[in-house]
Amino acid sequence: MADLDPAALEAFLGRHQPFATLDQTALAAMANAARVERYAAGELVLDAFLDPSVETFVVIEGEVDLWDDRDRILEAADERLGPGAVFGFSAMLTERSVGPRVVAVGEVTVAAIPAAVVEPALTSPEGARFLAQHLSAALRRATSGRSYSLVDELIVTDPLIVEPTDSAYDVARRMTERDLSCAVVALGDARFGIVTDGLLRQRLIVQRMPDSTPVASVMDSSVPIVRLGDSAAEALILLLERELEFLPVLDGTGELRGVVAPRDFAVSPTTAGVSLHEQLRRAATVDELGSRSRQITGMLTDLLARGLSSDRVIAIYSAVLDTIVRRAIQLVFASHQELSVDDFTWLSLGSNGRREAVPSSDVDSAVAFVDDVTPSLIPGYRAAFAEVHAVLAGAGLSGDHNGATAPRPAFSRTNAEWRAAGLEWMAAPHKNRGAIMASLLVDGRPIYGDPGLTAVSRVFSELRRHRGTMRLLLTESLARRAKFHSMLDVLTRRAETFDIKTYALLPIVNLARWAALSVGSAVLPTTDRLRVAAGSEMLPTESAENLIEAFQVLQRLRLRYQLLQIQRAEPPSDLLTLERLSPIDRSVVTQAVREIASAQRRMDNVAQYVPIGAWTAPAGS
Repeated sequence: MADLDPAALEAFLGRHQPFATLDQTALAAMANAARVERYAAGELVLDAFLDPSVETFVVIEGEVDLWDDRDRILEAADERLGPGAVFGFSAMLTERSVGPRVVAVGEVTVAAIPAAVVEPALTSPEGARFLAQHLSAALRRATSGRSYSLVDELIVTDPLIVEPTDSAYDVARRMTERDLSCAVVALGDARFGIVTDGLLRQRLIVQRMPDSTPVASVMDSSVPIVRLGDSAAEALILLLERELEFLPVLDGTGELRGVVAPRDFAVSPTTAGVSLHEQLRRAATVDELGSRSRQITGMLTDLLARGLSSDRVIAIYSAVLDTIVRRAIQLVFASHQELSVDDFTWLSLGSNGRREAVPSSDVDSAVAFVDDVTPSLIPGYRAAFAEVHAVLAGAGLSGDHNGATAPRPAFSRTNAEWRAAGLEWMAAPHKNRGAIMASLLVDGRPIYGDPGLTAVSRVFSELRRHRGTMRLLLTESLARRAKFHSMLDVLTRRAETFDIKTYALLPIVNLARWAALSVGSAVLPTTDRLRVAAGSEMLPTESAENLIEAFQVLQRLRLRYQLLQIQRAEPPSDLLTLERLSPIDRSVVTQAVREIASAQRRMDNVAQYVPIGAWTAPAGS
């Protein structure tokens, strides 16, 4: 069937259900309207978990693998379909992204039949029986497997619990007997430490501690915990962000119920990033790091297809970006033995600092040196930081086009210099771009080195006491106005694109940053900043809730469209092409921009007519 014409397709359809009982007119209409496509082995034929299909598909030649459950698309296929098999009709009929995902097994030919002409086949008596059989089989498959969406379901073995006074040797022996890689140290009051193979080797072999050393001197007591009922996705994000080997799992009473490790997440439908994260963390060369990094967007698409919410996908993406940056630093400094990685702390700025990065985001950075760093070495450090950013660029991650990167002297200073600069910016924010620098550094998050070293964030803890500076920062925060398009733009046909970052997201980010500073909060994510500042005269609770919803909706839309751009081999961009926006998406953006503009106008009015001392007072007081 290399050259399938409409007559041959009509004859083929007439031999297979649910088309066999249709008259010649209906068959001819479908055959003439159909689009025949050929796919190579492993090529994606359909992913109706991402977007609803507007066609029904028929396998003409070859075979395809089909997944009906988005939670199991990394497992074996639910079905293998051959010639005459039909798929895609569920998404077409419901107009929803309900699946399936279909991939070519070998070379395959598929006919895609538009909804308008295929519906008669699905509404006929034979079509009704066909649909009933399909739904029954899909239901059986959906209920036959487990869905690992809670951390509870990842626990596979009972943990080894030891006492702080137990000897390191005894703990190592018991771990070996049970073939475990860790033990949990019970510290009382729902507190626990972790002892791992790696810690035992480091302490007993490298540092030559006696075998009788109490395990309390060997353990890591800073490991966070998760609780039964927590989502697997949240636990994964915690693992990625902290680069942890194990997470203790507690019940509601604080009793230990188990320990989960990265390998346990392989069974979870929401944790497809674990394997890639491990590959990035262990990349042996710059080239390997770059090639692994290019798989990230595919991972994001898979996570969305599995049903993980967009804000969780974005958080995982930011955590994986942290891993890439850390590994790039390690690889670069391995070739600079004269420079010590203990002399600085690397901070992520901007969207990644707030854990809100998407594929179009730049990698902004800053560095805080220890105060006793050798001054003559600092130029060498900055040159190495430039190499790090070159590695990141090779991995598809660009530095800030405005120059907010660690190689620049303005963004790599000693802690003492950062403190002095911060005090100067607060005292005279109109000088030396003080307001802009303060806004950048407030979003800083240490991701490499000792987070206790940096004074970049701490220096702004007293910012709210500088009323003149806060007023100027508010003016700067409101300078970028939310807007969709003016009527003149529409009438003159200039409104072909919409910059979702500049005219929708950044106004919320800036507003939320200022609001959090005004109440003395150091939280970073935009939605968290809005929550902690909600209820003040400047930001009433209802306004904060509307902005949170608008931000989440816009980020979801932004991520989805950027992944579609990447699938079309286009660079990810914040410019939305309006003709590609569905009417629903256009309506969502318009409403979100209205909410943002309304909040900006209110803050403008409050700033003008309410004394600055009352800005953070409860609304209506």
